[in-house]
Amino acid sequence: MSENHPPETHEDDFESSFNYFNYFTEIEHHFQRARGTGLFLLSPLDWALIETWKNAGIPLEAVLRGIDEAFRKWRSRRIRTQMINSLAYCAQAVMEEAEAMAGRAAPQPARAAPPPFSHHELRAYLESNAAALRRHSEPVFHEIAAVLDRLAAEIEQHAENLEELERRLTALEDRMIAAARTCQSEEDLLAARRELDFQLRPYRSKMTAEQLAMLEKQFLERRLLESLGLPRLSLFYLA
Repeated sequence: MSENHPPETHEDDFESSFNYFNYFTEIEHHFQRARGTGLFLLSPLDWALIETWKNAGIPLEAVLRGIDEAFRKWRSRRIRTQMINSLAYCAQAVMEEAEAMAGRAAPQPARAAPPPFSHHELRAYLESNAAALRRHSEPVFHEIAAVLDRLAAEIEQHAENLEELERRLTALEDRMIAAARTCQSEEDLLAARRELDFQLRPYRSKMTAEQLAMLEKQFLERRLLESLGLPRLSLFYLA
């Protein structure tokens, strides 16, 4: 079996790679590099898991270190029966790294970084999501679209505080998901749960009950929005 080792990671690599809104893409690319297969695509379960880490406030550095540690342990085995095919394999190592980081001294202030998005990118993202919502007939989706249009029209103001903009978008997304649930059939929900159980079965022993509950919630929400053709509103999906 051929083996591709990722390049050694240094402290400066973690610091320079961090960007609050690049959480998803940084993890995806790091996992691909660690696995040695750049074209490997993450599964819906993987994306849901990343979202649970993000929502739980797990630092990006802890996730990257956890991925490296999981692969290190895997490569140290004399017998490897299967390649690591999911981020869920790294879940335990990620949580251990997060706990270790929490016990260390307070981190140094982050270096100043340029804005992650231009005004044009932000405006286009908000307007595109508003247009996608208007393709649905439910009034609540049109109401959310109108709010997005107002945010886009005032983007110079909102771009000054992206964390506050993210909070507003998260609140709108929560409202959108609540409305979407009323459109989901029992059969669709059952099919999504079956898919989740199938994908998660090999990794249940690596997660706590709380982690599993969070992962289930994120997976089912992602599947719900995808099935209805609804957009994600968070700026994390613009990165």
